[in-house]
Amino acid sequence: MKEPHFFNADDLQTVRTLDRYEALFYDASEEHIAVGEASVWYLSSAEAVPAILRYQPEAKFIVMVRNPIEMAAALHGEMLLSGLEYARKFSMAWNFQDERRQGQRIPAFLSGHRRKFLYGDVCSLGVQLERLFKTVSSHRVLTVILDDILADPRREYLRVLEFIGVPNDGRLNFPRYNSASTFRWPSLVYPILHWKDRLGVNTGLGLWTSVENLMRLERPREPLTPEMTSVLKEYFGKDVELLGRLLGRNLRRWLD
Repeated sequence: MKEPHFFNADDLQTVRTLDRYEALFYDASEEHIAVGEASVWYLSSAEAVPAILRYQPEAKFIVMVRNPIEMAAALHGEMLLSGLEYARKFSMAWNFQDERRQGQRIPAFLSGHRRKFLYGDVCSLGVQLERLFKTVSSHRVLTVILDDILADPRREYLRVLEFIGVPNDGRLNFPRYNSASTFRWPSLVYPILHWKDRLGVNTGLGLWTSVENLMRLERPREPLTPEMTSVLKEYFGKDVELLGRLLGRNLRRWLD
């Protein structure tokens, strides 16, 4: 399982007990140099990193960051695709944030996902990385910028291998996964996704996963309006500057 989300107790966890979490790695043996997982909500969680360190004090952390303006719009697309978000327009979802912070405009059965609807908070990566650096020494954190992966994926891949202490496997092919997409018949798919979440069904349901993949269509995300872009630049400006200082990189181009 790629994203068990066991350690971020401020969300509805996909895996909720230590026994189930450790069972995910049951086949790891002495020949395995490093094992890990990739729960993408850990960085934005106030609970996850302290919980990880209590469990494994020597843990290493790989953080990938990206332009928050692009990230916020992409997150909205993913929330739509997962059936969690009902505000079809990103601008509408963005304007709902203050109410959602108070638990409003969120279906009751999704209340455990409340913070996932706070696009501004989730995409404020500078604040989150600063919090991580206050908790974990910097030599145990590798930060990767998505722009760098797009420019030279092999170089960044080798950085990751070196960081976790595993040998170069000679990989040269780096295909792109999870492009922006939608469903052919959303009125059919979204109610099923809602009921899966309401019933706490976190596995793929086998046949349903195959059907879901058949229904999925790659489709470019609707571009942000100039007005919405301006709102996001204003909101994320200081956070982008903070992230740049933490990484020793000039990230102002994200705002230009």
